[in-house]
Amino acid sequence: MKESDMIDHRRLGRDLELFASDPLAGAGLPIWLPAGAAARHAVEEYVRELERRNGYRHVYSPPLGRRELFERSGHLGYFADDMFPPMRLSADDEFLLRPALCPHHALVFAARGRSYRELPLRVAELGGMYRAERSGVLGGLSRVRAISLNDAHNFCALEQVGDEVREILRLIREAHAALGVRPAGFRLSLRGPGEKYVGDDAQWARAEELLRAALDGMDYTEAPGEAAFYGPKIDVQIVDAAGRESTLSTVQLDFDKPERFDLSYTDPSGARRRPVMVHRSLVGSMERLFAYLIEVHAGAFPAWYAPVQLVLLPVDDGQADAAYELARRAEAAGLRVEVDLAGSLGARIRDAARRRTPYAGVVGAREAADGSVSLRLRDGRGLDPMPVAAALGLIGAVVAARSPDLLPTDHAQLPTVVCRGSGSAV
Repeated sequence: MKESDMIDHRRLGRDLELFASDPLAGAGLPIWLPAGAAARHAVEEYVRELERRNGYRHVYSPPLGRRELFERSGHLGYFADDMFPPMRLSADDEFLLRPALCPHHALVFAARGRSYRELPLRVAELGGMYRAERSGVLGGLSRVRAISLNDAHNFCALEQVGDEVREILRLIREAHAALGVRPAGFRLSLRGPGEKYVGDDAQWARAEELLRAALDGMDYTEAPGEAAFYGPKIDVQIVDAAGRESTLSTVQLDFDKPERFDLSYTDPSGARRRPVMVHRSLVGSMERLFAYLIEVHAGAFPAWYAPVQLVLLPVDDGQADAAYELARRAEAAGLRVEVDLAGSLGARIRDAARRRTPYAGVVGAREAADGSVSLRLRDGRGLDPMPVAAALGLIGAVVAARSPDLLPTDHAQLPTVVCRGSGSAV
């Protein structure tokens, strides 16, 4: 793609009022506006529910901790250059903004004694962490200093690691398909020469062996030098709107932190055993995810996480009451809906398309009288007037299915839904 033709999430984010940046807030600290927050909330709800249905237990933990916590985890020894300076409350009481969630999740496991019957224990959180990125590399949502990470740490027995990693990769594929993420393949990130890593050679060799076994039968490339400081990882690669490849999701093996935090569980014989800690993120950070989604969808998100799913357009003021009543019914059905009364009908239809709203519902005198609505899709197609209940059912079916299409797959069987044309409005 030519540079002038490339879709830039920063421009779209501004035009669609998804997020804003302000020097008063600080570089790399974007502010999510109502439209962007609505889309993000829908994605967060989906991810949390997907995790819940697959055995994850969600927690909340603070975005900062005492200096000793990050000394114990190894972050101060191996990751200090990427951390913000300490905040000193007294001579012996220093706090740091966390650069990762894993130290707190280790404390979740350590909160009480654990049995082998609880494993794998999957601890999940969509939590905040902070990286002291240089101002020259910051941009939009793709590189920020405040990060909201879809994170989890799965504590399991050594013999469970293979199955656990394969199941994580399956969940990543499921989440990516629902969001409209374009997969590019897998990368096995390994140690490289001259870098600082924790642990001994035997631990690293065992971890690499387990990840290779989990990738058996899949195409992947190896990337020496791209491992985390505590272990090798599988990076799930994606392709953006310009055809560029990057990492969104990861699966990492860690033998080091269970040892640093003295984590253990009781095996069937009553002996104490050390768990393996599997770091994983299904969709990465909300910031980097939405930088990607804005561009790959050109701002036209699938209906299920579009900021506004339905905008209602009365032809004139005489249909305003009918439009607001329809809006109340749509909200009761769980849809995100607005009523637009400003300007001519044509201008409002064009504005709905510009804002990438999936459905515009036109309410004229006839529709107001007989309790119907004429839906117009953002791709330019129009549907004949249909009862309000049928219209809400149609939109609800698309949203519930998390479909990339704007019509249900069985729409041809609905006698009240008739396509009147096609074209592109975005």
